[in-house]
Amino acid sequence: MTAAPQPEILAAFEAAKGFMPPDEGLALHSAALEAGRLGLPLLEVGTYCGRSAILLADAARAAGVTALTVDHHRGSEEQQPGWEYHDPDTVDPELGVMDTLPAFRRTLYRAGLEEHVVALVGRSPQIARVWNSPLALVFIDGGHTDEHASADYEGWARHVAEGGLLLIHDVHPDPKDEFTGQAPYRIYLRALRSGAFTEVSATGTLRVLRRVSAGI
Repeated sequence: MTAAPQPEILAAFEAAKGFMPPDEGLALHSAALEAGRLGLPLLEVGTYCGRSAILLADAARAAGVTALTVDHHRGSEEQQPGWEYHDPDTVDPELGVMDTLPAFRRTLYRAGLEEHVVALVGRSPQIARVWNSPLALVFIDGGHTDEHASADYEGWARHVAEGGLLLIHDVHPDPKDEFTGQAPYRIYLRALRSGAFTEVSATGTLRVLRRVSAGI
């Protein structure tokens, strides 16, 4: 049976800015604990203010590995001013642009998890191009356009070690959810069609896939 996060970790998760519901967060934590047994880092693409990173980092701590987060911290398209998920508190008052990095650092500090996380600040495709190490887990939770979701998949799925896990968030099979989840759904289907991944579980909009072959 997979160990659940301690109450203080769950409290920190609930208090953090973000959009992941608790059931999906627990599924992420469980998958991260399992993947951590490979002894390789766990990586998240799309961090925002650190809500899901709390659970990833807690699992990394338990497994004795490092959690890596990839984000430019300028916000996804739906988080920009005038859009549904915009939060004015995430805007840099001097520059007038979004900057979620300070909130992310506060989130980790309050949860006591700073030493278990390495934050890679930059655009996902740029970082992926210079990354050359295997990963136990890749959690894709970045932009929801086909351009961004495809770039995240193409840049990072190939780094999942055999037996490791690929997680994709905001998977919405219903075409009416075109903006919020059809791009993640399409990369989920792409991963399955590749033959390199097989589905392990589905919780809400979170899909967990295991890498079963080298071909991708």
